Amino acid sequence: MEEMLFYDRMQFAFTITFHYLFPQLTMGLSLIIVYFKWKFLRTNEEHYNKATHFWMKMFALNFAMGVVTGIPMEFQFGTNWAKFSELTGGIIGQTLAMEGMFSFFLESSFLGMFLFGEKILGHKWHFVTGLLICLGSWASGFLIIATHSWMQNPVGYEILANGKFVLNNFGALFTNPWIWPSYLHNQAASMVTSSFVVSSIGAFYILSKRSEFYGKLFLKTGIIFGLISSIVVAVPTGDLLAKNVVKYQPVTFAAMEGIFHTEKKGAEIVLIGQPDVKDKKLDNKIAVPNVLSFLTYGSWNTEVKGLDQFDEKTHPTNISGLYYAYHIMVGLGTVFIGLMAAAVFQLFRKKLFVTHWILWSLLFMLPFPYIANTTGWYTAELGRQPWLVYNLLRTTAGASPTVSSGNTLFTLLGFVGLYLLLGLLFLLLVGKIIKNGPETKKI
Repeated sequence: MEEMLFYDRMQFAFTITFHYLFPQLTMGLSLIIVYFKWKFLRTNEEHYNKATHFWMKMFALNFAMGVVTGIPMEFQFGTNWAKFSELTGGIIGQTLAMEGMFSFFLESSFLGMFLFGEKILGHKWHFVTGLLICLGSWASGFLIIATHSWMQNPVGYEILANGKFVLNNFGALFTNPWIWPSYLHNQAASMVTSSFVVSSIGAFYILSKRSEFYGKLFLKTGIIFGLISSIVVAVPTGDLLAKNVVKYQPVTFAAMEGIFHTEKKGAEIVLIGQPDVKDKKLDNKIAVPNVLSFLTYGSWNTEVKGLDQFDEKTHPTNISGLYYAYHIMVGLGTVFIGLMAAAVFQLFRKKLFVTHWILWSLLFMLPFPYIANTTGWYTAELGRQPWLVYNLLRTTAGASPTVSSGNTLFTLLGFVGLYLLLGLLFLLLVGKIIKNGPETKKI
């Protein structure tokens, strides 16, 4: 059973990690595309429309990859996680069906019009179709987060005699206190990824001395969106989400922060440290006293519960992985704020385009928002373990009893090979779009 569960979790972790590389760009990029089209309507300057067309191509490619890699996850609910689907389908099926029927169809239906219908529709209606795509992608994210939020903090349900969960309050799904901090945090993080992609490609054009006009436009746009979204990820959304974890999942919070023993007179915030789970301590730590208590409760001396206050059966199953995922996310988020602030400062000084250390930094930082988003999701998922539905349904009870570990491993290896090919094809196509540059309108 342990081997089967391990491969079930590995397969889903791999497929969803690869899949989310694409929606995290499309959600944020859709807003930036709408901004460029809006600027064109306001100014009638053609370079904004060409910028719109350039990023439309990137959006369409990411959208297609997101669809292709998202479909297998739906099937996994019925294969590897059949018991979970059987028990909770009456609830999670509501939001997942709404995501497919309304948000995804809205996004995909208008994408064709946006890509190919500009001459027929005219610029104003072309802008409207872009806005609808943006609304569809953000609504899709909301409904996925609503599903995830119910798993983190189940509300509006009852459990029947046969163990199945049924919904007795539909409105509770969308008034769940976990939803809005989680959703806004996720969307701001998506904007961070999109902003870094836009500014990184802008920096590339400037450094390579080609399409420099568009490079400056992309860089200027990307860093302004990037600074705002990087701050919003931390405050207020990240702070509100952390307070939710403290309130509803205190054992998770203790593991995230590496607090093995309750700190009664104020908790320190750990900057660096390696968790030793066996001996219940942090090795080689560098910490600032009492700061965690202040950030969490607004008081320097408030007690913060450690893992010693909770039954070990409720501890996260991978404390070290959770601790590192959380600290990588927070550490990178801090770097993003600092880099974007420096870039905006140089922009106002009119020295950004000749400050090469910032240009090179933005260029090489391109993969790191993806890493931060991935570790952010790992923090949420590892923190919820050992539960699929927090405090109600254990992960061991949600796996399909009829799918063997050998079958799961075989298909996992197949996914790895297939996604490797898809990833290489994606990078080749992205490279071609960047090489052709914003001057060409052909899609």
